[in-house]
Amino acid sequence: MRRMLLSVAATAAGICALLALKPHQPAVPSLSAAPTGPSSSGTGSGSGTGSGTTPRTPASGTYTGDTIDTRYGPVQVQVTLSGGRLTGVTVLQVPSENGRDREIAGYAVPVLTSEALTAQSARIDTVSGATYTSEGYMRSLQSALDRAASA
Repeated sequence: MRRMLLSVAATAAGICALLALKPHQPAVPSLSAAPTGPSSSGTGSGSGTGSGTTPRTPASGTYTGDTIDTRYGPVQVQVTLSGGRLTGVTVLQVPSENGRDREIAGYAVPVLTSEALTAQSARIDTVSGATYTSEGYMRSLQSALDRAASA
């Protein structure tokens, strides 16, 4: 009887420990991945001898992210930047083949957009129940931010 009780308690403790673990999420570079330092405005060329380069602020404008094919359909976003800050995210495509897809996108997209604007990056949490849409949104958002940074 004691062995059985001990076995059940150990199993329950093991299950609780596993449920308490948080999954590892890979680091996603943010809108301003490099620290910004003093910079001068203008287009003159310098002849510095430093080994580093001055990080660029992403150009203002509108940038379209890659179309990400998810299990339930494509996801694509477009970002608007002003003065190096993320000021808007427009969703161009989300899964919408059936009513359930439209329902999920209807509650997930506003949450994802709000989080992206707050975080100023693609490092946002997935929306519960909309994992595939969330992951597609984040990947498309990151590709749009990458385009802005290289413009």
